[in-house]
Amino acid sequence: MTLVVQKYGGSSLKNTERICAVADRVALAAKGRAVVVVVSAMGDSTDVLVALAQDVTPSPQEREIDMLLATGEQVSASLLAMALHDRGLGAVSLTGGQAGIRTTASFSTARIRDVQPDRIRHELDAGRIPIVTGFQGVESDTGWSDVTTLGRGGSDATAVALAAALGAPCEIYTDVAGIYSTDPRLVPEARKLDSITYEEMLELAQYGAQVMMPRSVELAQLWHVPLQVRSSYGVDEGTQIGGTMEHANRVAGIAHQRDVAKVTFVGLVDRPGVAQAIFDALSAHGAHADMIVQNIGHGGRTDLSFTVAQADLPRALAAAAGVRDAVDARDVTAKSGLAKVSVVGAGLLSSLEYASLTFGTLGDLGINIDMISTSGIRITCVIDGSRVEDAVRGLHAAFRLDGDVAWQTSA
Repeated sequence: MTLVVQKYGGSSLKNTERICAVADRVALAAKGRAVVVVVSAMGDSTDVLVALAQDVTPSPQEREIDMLLATGEQVSASLLAMALHDRGLGAVSLTGGQAGIRTTASFSTARIRDVQPDRIRHELDAGRIPIVTGFQGVESDTGWSDVTTLGRGGSDATAVALAAALGAPCEIYTDVAGIYSTDPRLVPEARKLDSITYEEMLELAQYGAQVMMPRSVELAQLWHVPLQVRSSYGVDEGTQIGGTMEHANRVAGIAHQRDVAKVTFVGLVDRPGVAQAIFDALSAHGAHADMIVQNIGHGGRTDLSFTVAQADLPRALAAAAGVRDAVDARDVTAKSGLAKVSVVGAGLLSSLEYASLTFGTLGDLGINIDMISTSGIRITCVIDGSRVEDAVRGLHAAFRLDGDVAWQTSA
């Protein structure tokens, strides 16, 4: 019998009516197939639990936060198992630890070390549907098996890791019909993609598309897990994620991120080890930086800029203040209220026409570019945050992503 891992997000399980609807979908999938289900917490229940913790103390311990937040998925799993029992199906709810998810000991940001799916195989052999709590596992570093969580979107990583361990495909069910060429809330003409490569999906996820957790896409690519993103509200086949990069140039989509800030070390000394000192300080303060740009040095001095999430700016500035004298920087400046807009697709850097159209479109809209970063399949521009919607709409139209035939180079 074939096996499939299905993951249902919080919006798909936001109330008991939706849980019963998911039970109907799982029951249908179980006809002729073995099914393992991974669930997120109901609706916004994780946010409610975080608020409860902050009502008790402004600085809750990370271990206790993980113990608290892990209960959200347990509620979803047990209720879904009950709903399946009511439909005459054998089902059993399992915590991440019971399902064999072993992680690092980094509370709230744990990573999966391995999966030992013996209990899941036992339940499948007994004819039961395992309902596994996503987003969590137990650490295997200290020997105490403390509960850990995997960070926002971690249920995706749980589902892909289980699929890899079981040699099964993975279906991600959410409240949208699949992966779109851009955010359909900003661009109603956005087109649902029938398929997308791992590489393109990873870039979209890292630069603003919130349908998939980036780490889950990395796991799927590493272990060759076929992924499908579908709506839990309809019957559309969704978007298939997998395969390798196409030879033909194309733009897959436009991603965006709001609430971005830029930090610049102005006139720092240009010598080996300076960049390491800066980013060691950022890491020690828990500030994640990306889009790192260093100018060409002149007279033994250079400028180094990077972006951070707006929420990380205080930590980044604290790190900068602590290391400024050590790197002999003349000044440290910060700029808030920025956003990123990214054009993602195969072969973007094989033709300058993609960059030309990207920059020309933003220029025609009167949108200044603050920073530029590229990869083999992505062009990202940092712009004023108040213009991000204009930029997304303009680029989506310029690359003709709302039609059957997307824009192509003249080559």
